[in-house]
Amino acid sequence: MIALPSPQQLRYLVALAEQRHFGRAAAACAVTQSTLSSGILALERQLDAPLLERTGGKRPVFTPLGRDLVGRARLALAALTTFVETVDAAREPLTGSLRLGVIPTIGPFLLPRLMPRLRAAFPRLQLWLREDLTDGLRDGLDTGRLDLLLVSLPCDCGDAETLLVGEDPFSIACAPDHPLAQGGAIAAAALAGERLLLLEQGHCLRDQALAACGLPAAPLSEEFATTSLHTLVQMVAGGLGVTILPRLALAGGVATGAEVALRPLADGAARRIGLAWRARSPRAGEFRALVPSIAAALADL
Repeated sequence: MIALPSPQQLRYLVALAEQRHFGRAAAACAVTQSTLSSGILALERQLDAPLLERTGGKRPVFTPLGRDLVGRARLALAALTTFVETVDAAREPLTGSLRLGVIPTIGPFLLPRLMPRLRAAFPRLQLWLREDLTDGLRDGLDTGRLDLLLVSLPCDCGDAETLLVGEDPFSIACAPDHPLAQGGAIAAAALAGERLLLLEQGHCLRDQALAACGLPAAPLSEEFATTSLHTLVQMVAGGLGVTILPRLALAGGVATGAEVALRPLADGAARRIGLAWRARSPRAGEFRALVPSIAAALADL
């Protein structure tokens, strides 16, 4: 009979690949560094194959086989998570823990409206939240560390199943004395010659805002990219350029107190907000049951 690796050994292997540091990997697994190192060494002996190159360097270097097994370990852990989820979903839907990942341009603005609704509708649901960029959330979903994602669609979420929840219209923010500050809705073509301030690479809102306006992927003011919508608003107030903001952020107060003018984008330009979960998850029915509460929170805007 084949001696199978333990789930903990697989977690050690994946954590080391993600953290690229023994100490950080051990902390992520809530064990000591010696425990993690011993666990991986025991896995290598059990498999009778080297997974790491023992070069004496500070950072772990995986062998080709080790790199391949990291990917397989992720799949195995996700399958084990699904195994347990099947039992939980059969007991009573939307009770117990649910690990939700949300992107930074949605979480701070939607969650204050959404959480009271979820507590009222599902009082026995324990919602654990993680905020990260889409790439980080996708990794969490793939490895079973997250159950469900609240993201902008379309997203690069591998083979995850996705479901549209609602739309979040875009507006333009500019200085009060800017020519675009006057009038009603602004056509996307009017932004072609403007200095456009956007979030840094990695934020899906950046690409979606450009796509909604039909603008090229590389903005004119690349040197002004930032990680915060609040910072973008202050830069606009300082006359450095214009930016594109979702209604969700505006309703959440991202421009409150800033000297900026706001105008809606014409032609219904908007980003799409939706859910993503592992394909064939036994909890898919539970996730769909959350949609009315999320849609209602968006409609409140």
